[in-house]
Amino acid sequence: MHEFLYILPRGLAIGALISAPMGPIGMLVIQRTLSKGRWPGFFTGLGAGLSDLLYCLLTGFCLSFVTGFIDSHQLVIQLIGSVVLAAFGIFLFRKNPTRQLKSAEVAASSFWSDFVTGFLLTFSNPLILFFIIGLFARFNFILPEFGIHHYIWAYTTILGGAVLWWYIITWLVNKLRRRFNVRSLWLVNRIVGAVLIVMAIIGAIMCFI
Repeated sequence: MHEFLYILPRGLAIGALISAPMGPIGMLVIQRTLSKGRWPGFFTGLGAGLSDLLYCLLTGFCLSFVTGFIDSHQLVIQLIGSVVLAAFGIFLFRKNPTRQLKSAEVAASSFWSDFVTGFLLTFSNPLILFFIIGLFARFNFILPEFGIHHYIWAYTTILGGAVLWWYIITWLVNKLRRRFNVRSLWLVNRIVGAVLIVMAIIGAIMCFI
């Protein structure tokens, strides 16, 4: 039971943080929510969440082969993870996501096509692996003593965090439809980037302490 409670907040946080950066997929989700309604936007985010889960599985399986190394060099790996988070946070903080907004088709489509396009757009960016590795290391998410049931629960919580993120985002955008300004995503990126930088600094300090 202790392991499940250990995993739950970390898995939800990882799932939400992977989904949080407002890159092309975030822009597409918001654009579809504004133009087609909440659920097309949500299913687009759901497809992105599944793609992120596959990359998390790949990361977890790769790390499982070197659990001995991770156990022996835990502090170093956490420090590297903090550096990766800081770099990604700085990248987001300085980035203007509105430049990536592309005109999307507003013709009616099924939730399935929304899901597939969200999945493919996210899956086409394998660089997310480096971000996931940083998050796994920062949260010390994969432990050597984990069994198969722990892994199943861990990846379920990651998917849950992603689903919860997109559910909240599409709900907010739908509620603020008349007031929403897409250019405010620039501010969202700065907030998310600042949070990642602060997390990285705290992680680095904890390693040295």
